[in-house]
Amino acid sequence: MMTSTFGRRVLLRTGASALAFAALATRPVSAKGTKPVTDHKRQVVDLLKSLETGDDAPIAYINPNKYIQHNLAVGDGLAGVMALFQSLPKGSTKVNTVRVFQDGEFVFTHTDYNFFGPKVGFDIFRFENGKIVEHWDNLQETAGPSPSGHTMIDGPTMASDLDRTAANKALMQTYMDDLLQGRKDKFAGYFDGNNYTQHNPWVADGLTGLIAGLQALAKKGLAVKYERVHTVLADGDFVLVVSQGTFGDRPISYYDLYRIQNGKIAEHWDNLEQIPPREDWKNTNGKF
Repeated sequence: MMTSTFGRRVLLRTGASALAFAALATRPVSAKGTKPVTDHKRQVVDLLKSLETGDDAPIAYINPNKYIQHNLAVGDGLAGVMALFQSLPKGSTKVNTVRVFQDGEFVFTHTDYNFFGPKVGFDIFRFENGKIVEHWDNLQETAGPSPSGHTMIDGPTMASDLDRTAANKALMQTYMDDLLQGRKDKFAGYFDGNNYTQHNPWVADGLTGLIAGLQALAKKGLAVKYERVHTVLADGDFVLVVSQGTFGDRPISYYDLYRIQNGKIAEHWDNLEQIPPREDWKNTNGKF
């Protein structure tokens, strides 16, 4: 699998509506509080929404001479984006971006989609000199609710504890390292007892629910295995981890979004997408 600029740079550095965004922009910024939507965040939300509206104005946010596409079902460059727009029948697409965060030059979103069926997606955009130059995403057909009654997208949406961004990112980097190295004795220490909200459609709340859910999936031949972490992005109490592994016998891209509270994992959203064989790729940039 090719390693993109995205993976190298970050590892080296170690449905909201328009009305909702207008309201967010008026909120004051504080070290412990939330922050308003930045221009880059707003541009990303507008670009995603244009899949629904057909408005081509947000295309101007993309650098037409330098746009790297990692969605393997879409052609590279601006031409691939335009082909995607043209492939969507008018009125067939719905886009509700529920969460939008920023980590430096990266904006990452959590979106409720409906195109060719309901899906939940994570998107990551990299900006350079004020323009979007790279895009990654992960899509899963909507499922659920979970055994505890949660959907794949409900729950808190705004980043807080902004002064804890670096610490929360470091926490999840260490967590994933322990997970990859099989240090099972450290696992429980990342959670506040059984106080844990789970949005995975197949797993119940609590640490006990997580363990039981993973064991049940494994018994069905759907063992969850992480093999490599490609990047970690954070904004306040929210941390997104992009990983590669397997789900049963299928090669999988895992996107896991965590909410950290008082130094412990308090909530989790995720999706997974099968990585297609190389002969089916519409670009040569790789998934990651």
